[in-house]
Amino acid sequence: MRRTKFWVAPFFISALLAALGASAQPQAIALAVPQQPQNSATAMTRAQALAQLGRDLFFEKALSSSGKMSCASCHDPDYAYTPANDRAVQLGGERLDQPGNRAVPTLKYLLAVRPFEQHHIGVVDDGEKPLDQGPAGGLTWDGRVDRGRDQARIPILSPVEMANRDEASAVAHILAAGYGPRFEALFGEAALKDPKTGFAALTEAIESFERQREVFFPFTSKFDYWLEGTAKLTEAEKRGFNAFVDPARGNCDSCHEAALFRNGEHPALTDFHFAATAVPRNDKIPANHDARYFDLGACGPVRTDLAGHPEFCGLFKVPTLRNVALKNRLFHNGVVKSLRDAVRFYAERDTKPERWYPKNPDGSLAIYDDMPPQYRGNIDHGPPFDRKRGQQPRLSDGDIDDIVAFLNTLTDGYKPEKLSAAR
Repeated sequence: MRRTKFWVAPFFISALLAALGASAQPQAIALAVPQQPQNSATAMTRAQALAQLGRDLFFEKALSSSGKMSCASCHDPDYAYTPANDRAVQLGGERLDQPGNRAVPTLKYLLAVRPFEQHHIGVVDDGEKPLDQGPAGGLTWDGRVDRGRDQARIPILSPVEMANRDEASAVAHILAAGYGPRFEALFGEAALKDPKTGFAALTEAIESFERQREVFFPFTSKFDYWLEGTAKLTEAEKRGFNAFVDPARGNCDSCHEAALFRNGEHPALTDFHFAATAVPRNDKIPANHDARYFDLGACGPVRTDLAGHPEFCGLFKVPTLRNVALKNRLFHNGVVKSLRDAVRFYAERDTKPERWYPKNPDGSLAIYDDMPPQYRGNIDHGPPFDRKRGQQPRLSDGDIDDIVAFLNTLTDGYKPEKLSAAR
């Protein structure tokens, strides 16, 4: 169901962005980053040291129980902090032989995400009564944590990822790798003696690294420069943008907002809400070999606090589309391998379901095969999902190609001619 468009004023940290060189980049969305004390060289030095420690820990394989896996093993910088390989789920554990249950999401542009709300009340542009927009915000596919440090602890302690037995084990690995003096300098002696304090320091440092503007939210795509008037889109890219925002065709903008904020800040290419798109079940995920197992996103089984909310079953957080062209797997279960197929799924899920869903033993089509029947009322049927089998899709093949061309403009690192000489 298409949501009513609304605008939420972002948090402002203009002084911090200016200090980080905002004038040399397209204007970025303001983020809720705690500010350091004004005119404090000591505070800035500590902040820089903390971020550097976090970076080193991010790439440190000694952080894992196997000694062979770092955060970067699944979040490769060259792939917008997503996996470099094309596996639907990644392998981890003590012997790097344990598969996960979900595709690894990007770590970029996460600071724009607001805390999780079961019912986000949107502010409507035209003065109408604010509407309940449903669940929104939070990190991970199911929004179960709100802060980067809390997100970082998930893979560090997961038995199918870095597989540390507990906080003390993770801290012991890092201290054995020689990080003790840096921990003590930044957090005091307690970080060396108390595992809980040491683990909190560890995750805070990683979070600090992931707040680095120039790394994780640079806003340097061709699209950003086009919004600033310093780059031109090709005809195909412009047609793709028009199809992307057209409510009668792609209607992508209803979830992946692409317009500038009222204050001129650039969009995050997501509204941070949750949706049930009913992508096909991925039989390459070992957990799915059990016919009784279903990953239902916000209502479980990974997230447990909303298990009693059937209205949230099958809903996953809408990801940012920034750098989506660098991803080797799409959707929460990695069932789709190409960007074109991902867009095509939106056009054909209901008009040509035989292309996407398997058959039952009796020959009938197993449509929505990864969503139990009792929760199928949660499935999104707003445009372009408002067509029936055999009807003409809202998106033509040409529209799909053009939207893919536009999505390729969302990759960071573009250098427009006007700015290339200055960089």
